[in-house]
Amino acid sequence: MYIAAATDSVSLAPDWLRPAAAETHRLGEVPAANVGDALGRMTVLDGGIRRFAGRSPLVGTALTVDVRSGDNLAVHRALDEARPGDVLVVNGHGDITRALVGDLIGEIMVNTGVTGAVVDGAVRDVEALAGMGLAVYARAVTPAGPFKDGPGAIGVPVAVGGVVVAPGDVVVGDSDGVVVVPRHRLREAVDALDGIGEKEEALRQRILAARPGRPAVAR
Repeated sequence: MYIAAATDSVSLAPDWLRPAAAETHRLGEVPAANVGDALGRMTVLDGGIRRFAGRSPLVGTALTVDVRSGDNLAVHRALDEARPGDVLVVNGHGDITRALVGDLIGEIMVNTGVTGAVVDGAVRDVEALAGMGLAVYARAVTPAGPFKDGPGAIGVPVAVGGVVVAPGDVVVGDSDGVVVVPRHRLREAVDALDGIGEKEEALRQRILAARPGRPAVAR
């Protein structure tokens, strides 16, 4: 499905490791905020990256792409390398003048099993993307289409929303935003989630118990 043009301007890194779905499943059962808390709130994308399509939580493995501002040739090329469960993570350098992902790319994403996209840039065709069941996060929406000249790079660390994302890291998103779990910290994050949930629930119960007019609870 790669749109052939200036093919030698898009570089592809050697294959990278992806965690098994069983290792990441737990991350989709809790709010993204809890995942961020589990990693000291240091891997949370900035609030400018918002969800424009999709309602279900997003959990998947980062398929990283670096592009020239306004150009999505490398995004097309990256989908040739996609595996089911991947999430496109595109460093569009914050440019919002041209959309890097639209409905045609969305169709290819569905065909290859890519479940969503996180774009530090703009997207378009958001209603169509939502209808495909894709979760799409970006900095903006614009009807303006992209160039397809390159250059670009696939499978390299990229900066998205103020966070460095490496290929094979885990991307977690919900209505609040996106958190990245570095692959080497996956076990750490998962192991911390139960404690965070229990601490929040205990605090919630204390707040509720202190609410004026709340009847006493028999012990």
